[in-house]
Amino acid sequence: MSAELLTVPEAMARLKVSRWTLYNLIRSGQITSILVSERCRRIPADALDAYVTRLCEEVA
Repeated sequence: MSAELLTVPEAMARLKVSRWTLYNLIRSGQITSILVSERCRRIPADALDAYVTRLCEEVA
C-alpha cells in the first residue's frame, strides 16, 4: 500500500483552510492523520479526498 502523505501546510493548501481549521478537523475525527514522530504529523491524501466526498454527499 502506497499512500501519499501530506504535511500540514500541504493539506491546508489543498483544502484552502487555515491551520486552526485543519487541526480542528483532525481533533474532531473528520480527517485522519498520523504522527510520524512526536512533532511530525502527516495527513494521508486519501483522508482529504474522503472528507471532501463526504461533504459533497451531504449536500446532494
